[in-house]
Amino acid sequence: MKQLIIVVKPFRAQAVMQALAEADVLACVVREAKGYGRQKGYLDQYMGSEYSMAFLPKVEISAWVTDEKASAVEERVVRAARTGRIGDGKIMVLDAAYAEPLEF
Repeated sequence: MKQLIIVVKPFRAQAVMQALAEADVLACVVREAKGYGRQKGYLDQYMGSEYSMAFLPKVEISAWVTDEKASAVEERVVRAARTGRIGDGKIMVLDAAYAEPLEF
């Protein structure tokens, strides 16, 4: 079992979720997040003065897949999330201990 932690720009999240749905992931969690990478934030204006926004809005998606499907799902996510510009996102692949989910 693998856990994929996918961090993408908010406007690409729907395309990534569609790619995950087509790949038959076992489970998925979506969270709003803030962060920065090589783009280092941006300048914004508020009441006439500029200030730096150190963290950019992101969407974090955690998905669980079988070991056999992990690389195929990873490739699908990259195709769905890539815009070709800096800050497209990150994918982290972790080993996950399999446990039967409890229904409540």
